[in-house]
Amino acid sequence: MSAKGLIFAQLMDLIPRHEFNACVKRYGGDHRLRHFSCRDQFLCMAFAQLTFRESLRDIETCLRSLGSKLYHAGFRCQVSRSTLADANRLRDWRIYRDLALGLIAEARALYANDSLGFELSHTAYALDATTIDLCLSLFPWAPSMRSKAAVRLHTLLDLRGNIPAFIRISTGKMHEVRVLDELPIERGAFYVMDKAYIDFARLYRMHHQAAFFVTRHRRDHGFTRQESRTVEKATGVRSDQTIRLSGTQSSVLYPEPLRRVSFYDVERKRKLVFITNNFELSPITIAMLYRKRWQVELFFKWIKQHLRIKAFYGNSDNAVRTQIWIAVSVYVLVAILRRRLGCELSMADVLQVLSVNAFEKTRADKLFSQISRAFSEECDRKQLRLFDF
Repeated sequence: MSAKGLIFAQLMDLIPRHEFNACVKRYGGDHRLRHFSCRDQFLCMAFAQLTFRESLRDIETCLRSLGSKLYHAGFRCQVSRSTLADANRLRDWRIYRDLALGLIAEARALYANDSLGFELSHTAYALDATTIDLCLSLFPWAPSMRSKAAVRLHTLLDLRGNIPAFIRISTGKMHEVRVLDELPIERGAFYVMDKAYIDFARLYRMHHQAAFFVTRHRRDHGFTRQESRTVEKATGVRSDQTIRLSGTQSSVLYPEPLRRVSFYDVERKRKLVFITNNFELSPITIAMLYRKRWQVELFFKWIKQHLRIKAFYGNSDNAVRTQIWIAVSVYVLVAILRRRLGCELSMADVLQVLSVNAFEKTRADKLFSQISRAFSEECDRKQLRLFDF
């Protein structure tokens, strides 16, 4: 990472140039181009994500107003609204998917030793999907219902660092459980899912691949109890049982025993029942692991609030996928920058600092250390005011 220059350029320097060029070459992104390369397109879209631009015209106006700073930010040509629109429509979105996956691998390595808040040596993932509603007349390629359109973002989130390890973009018609057929299963890893992903044939396939799942138990799934273990009810655990499914179909689709853990949530005053194929962890760890599933919901909420993925700059399938994958790349870049600089600010605060100071010429590590110190002093002052009578 460069120690001088504009903050935006320092952030973009986190992208390995040889990897980016390899992605572009793989799909012929710069073939027969005289100007406005794939890198220029990425910089424009990353700028739009960081500063939450509303439209292509907004991107063009803001970038042209920068004058000579545009060159020092990494742009090598003048930005035109029509040129950017054509690039989003025509250039293969897989360029930016492969780039994002490379950044994800780097970010996961940086956050690999983060604590989950409880003792667990295995890798843990949370799986869920979010739907982005669209207008059917503008996005006819993404039908969801008779009069609606939508795209669905299926995400497997690494709970250490909250980094997306797998993303699948589909239309709204694709059911969530079908993503289990495409999911890369990691031996010994835990996959935490809600009730929408209960498909015993697919879960049994995951069990045969030596992976573990934790999900909620549905009342309509009959079972017979084979064994009950003693539990400490002070922890909230009400029961820990070994069961077998007794349904006509479910018993055939999943013939192996399962573990059923009942837990009472005191804060929300409700009972939760989990099923898993892991018999080694303590029952309270199973409950705590499922509680971590909420991190994927927070991830969806974060990117919808802080990045531009609910409204799109183009209407084609390629433009939508390009914008989403570049948004994911920006999220991961912010996470990498935060960890490399040892910044104590949250992801939202780091993004806000980047958006406000993107075209300031200063060292990124110096800027964030000053802001972190000021933030810490402000928190101390607020705490002192509590005792100021």
